[in-house]
Amino acid sequence: MTVRPQTDGTAAAPEAGQRGDRAPTSFDIAHIAGVSQPTVSRALSGSPMVSEATRLRIEAIARQLNYKVDKAASSLRKRRSDTLALLFFEDPTTDESLINPFFVAMLGSITRAAKRSGYDLLVSFQQLSDNWHTDYEDSHKADGIILLGYGDWELYRERIVQLAAQGTHFARWGSVDGADVPGSTIGSDNVAGGRMAAEHLIGLGRQRIAFLGHASSHYPEFEARHRGVAEALAAANLPPPLQADAITTEEAGALATHALLDAGHRFDAIVAASDLIAIGAMRALADRNLSIPADVAVTGFDDIPAAASTRPPLTTVVQDTQRAGQLLVDAVRAQLEGLPAPGSMLPTRLVVRQSSGASS
Repeated sequence: MTVRPQTDGTAAAPEAGQRGDRAPTSFDIAHIAGVSQPTVSRALSGSPMVSEATRLRIEAIARQLNYKVDKAASSLRKRRSDTLALLFFEDPTTDESLINPFFVAMLGSITRAAKRSGYDLLVSFQQLSDNWHTDYEDSHKADGIILLGYGDWELYRERIVQLAAQGTHFARWGSVDGADVPGSTIGSDNVAGGRMAAEHLIGLGRQRIAFLGHASSHYPEFEARHRGVAEALAAANLPPPLQADAITTEEAGALATHALLDAGHRFDAIVAASDLIAIGAMRALADRNLSIPADVAVTGFDDIPAAASTRPPLTTVVQDTQRAGQLLVDAVRAQLEGLPAPGSMLPTRLVVRQSSGASS
């Protein structure tokens, strides 16, 4: 085989006749790249064991050769399906999707990240049973699992421990702060997010803040957001937040707001644990003829598409769904390669709109 050097230092693909008009193989790529055939296989499957420079060089040679990965043969050799299962926890919604709208954005980023890593994606609802490993990984329908949502964490935690004990490769989105659970967890800095929202309101002169959302170990992400609000108020020498339980629905947000008002509580701002809760709170405030933000300023958490369309538009804490999707796929992929897959805590940021009383 004759290989022609190129000006960029890489080797050009051999002419078709020099390969005897046969289809190129990974061994051809390895020869040109000056690496082993297993390195080529790892690079083309997106393995983190291969440096980015080597991977890019191998991918460039593969394109020159018009090399196509035979996924079926590769999967058979590895006894893998080259598929990841993405399981949603069913959430109560106003439509028939039963998917929290926050996770819809993450679905897109996970799909793209899986594609970049050479995986197909199997999307399904989580069935809270003891047989996830049988339904997916043990039946070879999927090599690993990504979990989104969980409902009551104290109940769900047992399933996570069982998945780890069964040797299932999985990563989950959830609370990272103090999470004493096996597996890889990707999540946001919820304490900082809650603190950020409260500091913003305090800076606008709000002094009595209500937090809408559960604040217990059953809902650790909400609990962390509540802690951030409490820290900001304490630092400003203001009273601790009022608190009313609410799950992530508009109805729950409205009910929690009505409950505080019916109990005679006075507050000039609301930090809602999610945008859906905040939207429900805004509806309840309107029902009571309270102006937003003149009477009560409101902030949410998640920046779902509806947040920018409320009246007034909702100030909210943004979570990095694009980065989250990539990290979730990377965590499962690392486990499949036998590499460490630590959890990650992502920073949050505040998007200021009119609901808090500040111009956007």
